[in-house]
Amino acid sequence: MKRLSTTLAQRLTLVFVLLLLACSAATVWLQMRVFDQREQEVVQRLSQDVAARIARYPELMRADGLNAGASRELFGKLMQVNPSVEVYLLDESGTIQAYDAPQERILRQKVDLEPLQRLFSGAALPVLGDDPRSMTERKVFSAAPLMQGGQRSGYVYVILQGQGRDSLAARASSDGALRSLLWSLLVVVVLGAVAAAVAFGMITRPLRRLTAAVQDLQTDGLADLPQAQAKLRQAASGGADIAVLSQAFEQLAQRASEQWQKLRTQDQQRRELFANISHDLRTPLTSLHGYLETLQIKADLLSADERRRYLGIALDQSRKVGDLAQKLFELARLEYGVVKPEPERFFMPDLLQDVFQKFELAAEAKSQRLHAVIDPDLPPVTADLGMLERVLVNLIDNAICATPPGGDIQVELHAAEQGRISVTVQDNGPGIPPALRDSLFERPTLSRMHSRSDGRSGGLGLMIVHRILQLHDSSIELLSGAGDVGARFRFYLR
Repeated sequence: MKRLSTTLAQRLTLVFVLLLLACSAATVWLQMRVFDQREQEVVQRLSQDVAARIARYPELMRADGLNAGASRELFGKLMQVNPSVEVYLLDESGTIQAYDAPQERILRQKVDLEPLQRLFSGAALPVLGDDPRSMTERKVFSAAPLMQGGQRSGYVYVILQGQGRDSLAARASSDGALRSLLWSLLVVVVLGAVAAAVAFGMITRPLRRLTAAVQDLQTDGLADLPQAQAKLRQAASGGADIAVLSQAFEQLAQRASEQWQKLRTQDQQRRELFANISHDLRTPLTSLHGYLETLQIKADLLSADERRRYLGIALDQSRKVGDLAQKLFELARLEYGVVKPEPERFFMPDLLQDVFQKFELAAEAKSQRLHAVIDPDLPPVTADLGMLERVLVNLIDNAICATPPGGDIQVELHAAEQGRISVTVQDNGPGIPPALRDSLFERPTLSRMHSRSDGRSGGLGLMIVHRILQLHDSSIELLSGAGDVGARFRFYLR
């Protein structure tokens, strides 16, 4: 069976109607209770001296005490005159001595005298006393003492709202009054329900707009984000709470769109990386395979010098493949968080001197010069020594490969603000083409990977540098563009 769903406005209206019914019922009950108390007070105040007047009848007393027989006959006549009252004759202890009613109707044989004393002392009305015809009910009454020879002999006790009156009042209430009350309640509830439906419909209209906009996002996804954002902004006009919720949904949708675009970009970059790596691997592997195959087929026809040359070329191509594989492995470890920095304090000039020694032969082979410009009294830095060495090696290696024979490579170490050290690596090669600057540290491209004279990948080296500096809460930036000035890279350490 399909479950019926209701809107928020319908649920609010239902709750409001139920609360209205409860409040109306409580109000009616309170009004009836107040009305009863007020009626009892009025009746008791108007009939307060009824018992005193009855007590003046001489038939109630005789020489030896209370006259029960004459009292019963008198009470019967009085109750015929006023059927709403019930008259009783009590002795000094409150025991009933005379009454005009069938024996089976009298359920109490004794009346509590404490309410009588309160009435005599002028307590606030209404004062309720025991009803002899009920074991639990209490009613308003009138009472007066019976005096004989200056001594109290008993009491006249008059119930002002007897069973006859209660029966007539019950029948009257069950007819017109009760029907009028129920019709009044029905009119109030219907009008309240209509007003609540209109009011809650207007209040929840912004929420319905917000729901529709979110459902559109669920149905259409992020394909039509601007239209969904327009609906969310329209829903935001419905009040502070709805505005906050709408803005949160809009920001969530915008963030999801940005993350989705970022994932697509990363996927595209990954595809480009695989394509570039495949292309970069194919060249040395093809060359290596060709020379080894030549050595195998023409081994007996080649001279010793030719075999050595072919083997040298094959080894060089093998080294290129190994270097590329090593960089790929290193980049993968950095990308997936396998490598974690192990910081230590050291001086950058000492590290730079060690790196320069590694490149002395390579620079001499191309008649290049390595220069270091270092500020005096540089403070130590806290970083992973091995990772920072890898950064300098990659940058200087790229600079040597990009610089023409006879050129200069310069590394500068300067003190910067906030206790940092700036590291700058500059060459005087052709520089970085404008088309490659935006994605220089994000992905290698074929044109950049094959722009180097030795055919090795320079793009992977810059990506490794970028990831290592990110692990050190730093970043690398390109300061110069294409032209005679070459490429100039800078990053900061502390």
